[in-house]
Amino acid sequence: MGRIGSIIRRAIPEQYRPIGYLTSLARRRTDCRVRSGPFAGMRCGLSAFGSAYIPKLLGIYEMELAPLIEATCTYRHNPDLIVDVGAAEGYYAVGLALRKPSARVIAFEMEDLGRERLREAAELNYVSGRIDIRGKCEAQDLEGVLGGSTAPIVVCDVEGYEAALLDPITVPSLRRATILVELHEFICSGITGILQARFDSTHHIRHVPQQPRSREQFPWRTFGTLLLPKSYLDWVVSEWRPVPMSWLWMEPRSRELKTGITRKVTVRDSPSCHQPAVDR
Repeated sequence: MGRIGSIIRRAIPEQYRPIGYLTSLARRRTDCRVRSGPFAGMRCGLSAFGSAYIPKLLGIYEMELAPLIEATCTYRHNPDLIVDVGAAEGYYAVGLALRKPSARVIAFEMEDLGRERLREAAELNYVSGRIDIRGKCEAQDLEGVLGGSTAPIVVCDVEGYEAALLDPITVPSLRRATILVELHEFICSGITGILQARFDSTHHIRHVPQQPRSREQFPWRTFGTLLLPKSYLDWVVSEWRPVPMSWLWMEPRSRELKTGITRKVTVRDSPSCHQPAVDR
C-alpha cells in the first residue's frame, strides 16, 4: 500500500492531490508569510520540518501559547538571550529574533535537514547574522550558553528529552530563566509533575493544555475546498498530535530574581522516558 501511494504521489502533481491542493492554496493566499499571531508577517519556506506547515502559515500553530508569546514580545520581558532547543525549521527562533531584535538567539537542532531549513528561514527574514545555529543540546551545552545571561528565555521541544535537559541541579542557570516547554507525557510518563517539582521553588508555573481545533480556522473556501471531504479541512488545521499535548510556562519568582536566593530542589526522580528519535 505504501509503494502504491508513493507511485500515485509521483504521478500526480502536488496541487492536484487533496492535501497538496490545500497546501498550495495556503501558500498562494499568504504569500508564504505567517498570516496572524505573534509572528505575523514572518516569511516561511515551502514546508515545515517535523511539524505541521499550514497551521504555521495561518498563525494558529500552538495557538494556546500566543498570548504568552505576545506578552513576552511586548511588555513582560526584556530577555538578553533566547535559546530554542529543538528549533526545527525555526518558527520560534526566527519569530522571536524578529520580535526581540536586542536579544541574542541560539537555536539547537540535531537534524541536518532541520538546521538547513532553519538557515533558509533566517536568511528569508534577514536575521541570519543574529541566530547562532547549533546541533544537539545536552545539559552541559545548555548551561554553557545560559551561564553569562541575566534574563534568558528557553523554548524547549525535544520529544521527551526534557526530563534530562531541564534540571536545575545539572543546569543551575535555569533557575533564572523563563522556560516554555512542551510536555511529552506519552513518551516520558510523569514528566509534568517532575518538572513542576523541580521548578516550584524558583518559578511561577502555569500549565497550558491544548485547545480544540476547528475547520473554520482554515479561512478560504473555493470550489476545490467544497469538493473535498470536510475531514481534510479538519486535518490541515490540526498539528498531527498523537495525543492532546500541553506545555509548562515557568517564570522566575521576582524575589529570587532580586535577591539571588534559590532553594535546593529535594525531589529527585527517575522518569520512565524513551530516548527521542529527533530533537524537536
